[in-house]
Amino acid sequence: MKMFRAPLAKSLMALGLLVAATAACGRAKSAEKAPPPSPPVVVVAEVVQRTVPIVRDFTARTEAVPTVEVRARIAGVLERVMFEEGTQVKAGQTLFIIQPDEYAAALESARAQLAKAEADVTRARDISIIDRARAQLDQRSADLDKTRRDVARYEPLAEARAIPRQDLDTAQASERVAAAGVEGAEAALKDTKLAQRTQIQIADAAVQSAKASVTQAELNLSYTTVKAPITGIIGRVQVDRGNLVGKSEPTLLATISSVDPIYVDVGVAEVDYLRLAPRIRLDERGRAQGGTAQLELYLANDSLFPHKGRVVFVDRALDAKSGTMNVRGEFPNPERTLRPGLFARVRAVVEDRPNAVLVPALAVQDQQGTKVVLVVEAADKVALRPVVVDERVGEFYIVASGLKPGERVIVDGVQKARPGMQVKPELKQAGR
Repeated sequence: MKMFRAPLAKSLMALGLLVAATAACGRAKSAEKAPPPSPPVVVVAEVVQRTVPIVRDFTARTEAVPTVEVRARIAGVLERVMFEEGTQVKAGQTLFIIQPDEYAAALESARAQLAKAEADVTRARDISIIDRARAQLDQRSADLDKTRRDVARYEPLAEARAIPRQDLDTAQASERVAAAGVEGAEAALKDTKLAQRTQIQIADAAVQSAKASVTQAELNLSYTTVKAPITGIIGRVQVDRGNLVGKSEPTLLATISSVDPIYVDVGVAEVDYLRLAPRIRLDERGRAQGGTAQLELYLANDSLFPHKGRVVFVDRALDAKSGTMNVRGEFPNPERTLRPGLFARVRAVVEDRPNAVLVPALAVQDQQGTKVVLVVEAADKVALRPVVVDERVGEFYIVASGLKPGERVIVDGVQKARPGMQVKPELKQAGR
């Protein structure tokens, strides 16, 4: 029995070794027949070269120019409000009525005073009093002439003792009296002329004063009708009807803002302003006229305002505290969507970069503070390439160094590629 079991065990062992050898041989043949793994598929894009715009976004705030505060210029009770709050009003449109009766009465009184002053001028210019003084002088001159002829006639007769000496003395005394009368009449005529000129000047001054009073009264009456000084959107009424306004100070009644066009004020960094300045056209007086610096406006909800803007003002000097230049843009606002005080972003092209080398931003990776890209070189081998990038323009970076136009960079499948590995590149299609 023992002799039978030993040959059987040896046979089974031999059979097992044969099966193991056969299996090992089969695995070796399978290994020899298995093909090598295929290269991973990656998506590549070509490095391009073209002129690109350099865009900057600036924080902005909308401003309405002009914005006018409508105030009461005279004291009185606010009787009527002639507009709806928040609507557009036109220049010259009546907005408020302030108690006009008192000022209408004051105007009538001023006009009456003017009529009286004009009548006083007419009376002061009356020359009859001068005519009377001149007639009195003529009378005195005639009397003097008569007495002189009497003296001339009496003198030879008195010498010849044909008449008494007393008659000559009487004639000579009459001559002196007549001469004094002429002097007095001349002085009276001068006084009368001077008095008339003075009265005329006083009366003329009174007329001018009365005219000024009429003008002031007309102004005061006109101030009772408050009109819109500009066309624009009017805000809410600040004072209700029935209240006394303008008593001690000009009371604010409402505010009007012109919103078409609307303006935006932005602070442009010094470096960006120096790039933007050549694109701003100035007129002969140095005022900004827009030029090629078109502006886009993005609102707080990131929506793009449909109308393009232009630069209309550049401040006198750089703000030393913020290091920015104050620039104002103008945007058409026909729908009156924009109102003053809104925060927004202004986007502007500050320069055009010619012949810029562009690499897709998807291809750029950050490795320990260094920008790198995976380049598919000849024979579809992957190479790691450090690059220096400058501005970002949309989906691209401008490459300062490290890449040349026409080279292929991996934009999708980066995780499957390693430097030195062979890959199967597929060119990225436009829009993907």
